[in-house]
Amino acid sequence: MKIKLEYVWLDGYEPEPNLRSKIKVLEVPLEGETSVSPMHWARNNFSKIPDWNFDGSSTRQAEGKLSDCILKPVRAYPDPLKGGFSFFVLCEVLNSDYSPHVSNVRSKMESEDSSMWFGFEQEYVFRWFNKGKSLPVGFENFDPPEEQGKYYCSVGHPYSAGREISEQHLEACLACGINITGTNAEVMLGQWEYQIFGRGEKTAADDLWMSRFLLIRIAESYKIKVDLHPKPMGDSNWNGSGMHTNFSTYKMRETGGKEYFDSICEELSKSHQMAISLYGSDNHLRLTGNHETQSIHKFSWGVSDRGASIRIPVSTSQTWKGYLEDRRPGSNADPYKITSYLSSVLNKIEQD
Repeated sequence: MKIKLEYVWLDGYEPEPNLRSKIKVLEVPLEGETSVSPMHWARNNFSKIPDWNFDGSSTRQAEGKLSDCILKPVRAYPDPLKGGFSFFVLCEVLNSDYSPHVSNVRSKMESEDSSMWFGFEQEYVFRWFNKGKSLPVGFENFDPPEEQGKYYCSVGHPYSAGREISEQHLEACLACGINITGTNAEVMLGQWEYQIFGRGEKTAADDLWMSRFLLIRIAESYKIKVDLHPKPMGDSNWNGSGMHTNFSTYKMRETGGKEYFDSICEELSKSHQMAISLYGSDNHLRLTGNHETQSIHKFSWGVSDRGASIRIPVSTSQTWKGYLEDRRPGSNADPYKITSYLSSVLNKIEQD
């Protein structure tokens, strides 16, 4: 039986990589497995998915005189867009000698800890393009748009714009096994958010990258761009876009204690500048101290404080067990870097 494999990888562009993909049609003997679901097949036949080469000189990952790079499959997802025995294959990038490419952040991660839980709140903006002009979707219905206030979780035209893409994305994530937990319209017109939950540093980040890929592919069919810039409307009074990251360890969930949570926040404060360097480019345009952010130059934490670097949810403060929300990451941040950083800080506390 012929199956379709769409290999997905991150290119070498800086400061943030772009997603790339190409399709391989592969003949695989299913040996009576045609009655099983694609999800089941992907989980039990991953080893049948081969490595594949690509032209790294066209993705800023190699020079023309030695252009071959290798795609190493790391996760497979049933493809909800094509259906049947079609799969998205998330890959790491290797050099031609099979060593990890310098752009391969995932390969530098330690073996993951499934007791580390992460919840990403991915904000983004839908944009349309026409003859060199670009605006968030929905802006075309106003002259000019009303100030923000009516757009958050809005219902109905013209305050809600892009819902059909958001909900199609929700269904696609569910269909391919990504643990998406919700979606909503955000504060800015044309701005949306969805949430991804994952156990383990690599697994959570893999699912976030694949959810971005799905969103971009679905929006492509509408001729809409997914804008992940942290301040999509530049120097304006419109909200920016972040990727708030909720996190917890087993000890945070089961043992807790106010002193323990204070020690986590204090440890995070010591490496604030390092975190900022990992949390996405142009994030200074968003982290101004306004629009539900703390200044990029300060670090703070507080219960139910959306103007803090770290928000302590009310539910956590009631028992001092639960999770924390890091509100610093920008919408374009690399989730591999986020989970690696947070895990390293929390491991340091455990060792101390």
